[in-house]
Amino acid sequence: MAQRPGGAAPRTPRGSWTKKKGRGWWHVVGSLLSERGRVRYGSGVFCALGAEDMIAWLAGWTRRKDAVLRAVARAAGGGVRLSVIGVSPRGFAETAERTEAALAVAKRQPRGQLGRALKRALIAGQYNWSRRYFTRHPDRIAMCWNGMTGSRRAFMEGARDAGARRLYVELAPFPGRVTLDPAGINARNGLPRDPGFYRAWAAADGGRRGEDWRVLGEKLSARVSRRADVGQAGGEALADAGDFLFCPLQVPNDSQITLFSGWVGSVEGMLAALARHAGALPEGWHIRVKEHPSARTSLADPLARAVEASGGRIVVDNATDSFAQLAASAGVITINSSMGLQAFFHDKPVIVLGQAFFGLPGLVTPATTETALGRALADPASLSFDPGLRAAFMNYLDRVYYPRIGETPDGRVTIDPAQVAAKLAAAHA
Repeated sequence: MAQRPGGAAPRTPRGSWTKKKGRGWWHVVGSLLSERGRVRYGSGVFCALGAEDMIAWLAGWTRRKDAVLRAVARAAGGGVRLSVIGVSPRGFAETAERTEAALAVAKRQPRGQLGRALKRALIAGQYNWSRRYFTRHPDRIAMCWNGMTGSRRAFMEGARDAGARRLYVELAPFPGRVTLDPAGINARNGLPRDPGFYRAWAAADGGRRGEDWRVLGEKLSARVSRRADVGQAGGEALADAGDFLFCPLQVPNDSQITLFSGWVGSVEGMLAALARHAGALPEGWHIRVKEHPSARTSLADPLARAVEASGGRIVVDNATDSFAQLAASAGVITINSSMGLQAFFHDKPVIVLGQAFFGLPGLVTPATTETALGRALADPASLSFDPGLRAAFMNYLDRVYYPRIGETPDGRVTIDPAQVAAKLAAAHA
């Protein structure tokens, strides 16, 4: 390597291995980012460094998710794209607690003691790096997709503990919309949990009490299945099905389940609870269950046990279109699936077993205990909801909460800058 002018030692390039104190292998990934926050290796900076309220966003793991994140940053005036989360070995008082919380809900759980130790060390280093990054850049707003599990949780928790504002991003349960929330997503989002809030909001403007919200559901369609044994066929099989409650299963390792499943604990736990109480249903009623079309692992064994334990009052229908089953049902049972919310478009009552942002009395029937589930199943014909509250709630989601996004054929995503500005204004540490 050539000598620098004056005989000085050659400068080590950023991102290379170095034996300097505090810059061992832990620092290799983190040093891909300069101290000024400039993203290297093609990540890109598309606004002036040092600008106030710059978004520092962690790259999405699919092209579409990355396009949404990029669109939000663009609408906000620009941002810094972080290709990776760096690592730092120097911990904080909170490092161990934050690491264990993130590791416990990681979607890919490590195998064996060594694997767990390595993943724990990685997440700890990522938390430390994120906290130092946002301490150095206090005006930057941390943004990432989901941010509830594993390394991305460590990234957002590091930002929070550094005092940085945050913006969590996720797809909305309705086409053409996106979730942007400074508090979190799903059951940790910032939506008010008081039904009175939505009633008061709707009362302030007569147009907020109408049926305009139903346009949100016009383009809803069942997911394309990843599995040959889970289909989306027509509803012919439902012609003689009789009275039933539809239970669309969720992906077992999704953060909705690992974080917010409540007393049932898991999809298998829910199936076992339904089997215990299905016998309370009136004569001629059954619970119709369908596996999630995106679930990679079959639940055939726990489903078979549930069918047997219920005495045939649980029926598995993996073939019929999910929305056809929903439309033909007398109501929906869910832990916290978006299909529970989408059931509103069909004016169906919904039993919610877990934590859900829409699990408000009047919108649904919350069954927060096994006893409450048993009572609901014993008299399914009495399940009800408040149409006025549903209209107020759904109009609020439509007009205020879920920003609209547009997508071009080449994959570019656009979003209204005014709606992004409103979300950023609500961001807090």
